[in-house]
Amino acid sequence: YRLSGFWYPCRLPEVTNGKITGRIDRLRRGTSFRDIYDLYLFDKRLRLLMMNALERIEIYVRSVIAHEMGRFGPLSYLDDDLINPKHLTVRPGKDISTREEWKRKHQTEINKSREDSIKWHIRRYEGIPFWVAIEVWDFGLMSKYYGMLKDQHRNAILARLGIAAGNGAIFENWLSAMNVLRNRCAHHCRIWNKVNEPRLRPLPGNQYFEALNLNADAYERLYGMIAVLWFLIKKIGPSSEWINHIADLVDNKPTPPGCHLTAMGFPNNDGFPRAIFGIE
Repeated sequence: YRLSGFWYPCRLPEVTNGKITGRIDRLRRGTSFRDIYDLYLFDKRLRLLMMNALERIEIYVRSVIAHEMGRFGPLSYLDDDLINPKHLTVRPGKDISTREEWKRKHQTEINKSREDSIKWHIRRYEGIPFWVAIEVWDFGLMSKYYGMLKDQHRNAILARLGIAAGNGAIFENWLSAMNVLRNRCAHHCRIWNKVNEPRLRPLPGNQYFEALNLNADAYERLYGMIAVLWFLIKKIGPSSEWINHIADLVDNKPTPPGCHLTAMGFPNNDGFPRAIFGIE
């Protein structure tokens, strides 16, 4: 059953009143079990490369948040004055505010942590400094904290990533989508032809993205995510070869019938567009 998700595109379409409504159990001509298994292995290698990128980005963003927000005090992550007021009010249908919900999740992570640094601070001090506490945050907790901050604080973090001020909501969107991708990779889910959740938002007026000229479908799928991840990785580690590894993998993707690169959001099925990414 796990493999069936990989051969699903190879099944012939079911057509009702001229519209595709599903798939029938017959496979397209030329489908082979070996190709499906190779696609499965391709997806595994793709997940490993995604996790490599997400790890670098997560650690870097955590460090920037701790540095920028830690300026306001060791316990500033508990300071509501740094938070956009809209997150301090209880939304309709909710019992607590977004901020209070975040604080509870944060405290849960602290309580269950077995890290020596956390236990050491609990024994000796009344609070845990920002740069220590943030080490127990997962990607979701980190992205939600960033999303709650006032714009001036989000802009300070954006500046460290080479993103113009005023794009806090866009970076929040990227973090949310990266968090979903990270969870999919961590749970060994198929990613090669999945949509981004949420759909990635473009960064306006940026030379890199203007050169890529991504369409709506690209932002909807993994190609757009690759572009966003590479944009951030280049800021973090300019000497990284990550995009070359991605390009090599994509260029050697197995091609069972119906399993095209366009399902990943690429503009065509001709391979990775190396030229616009500046690689050979």
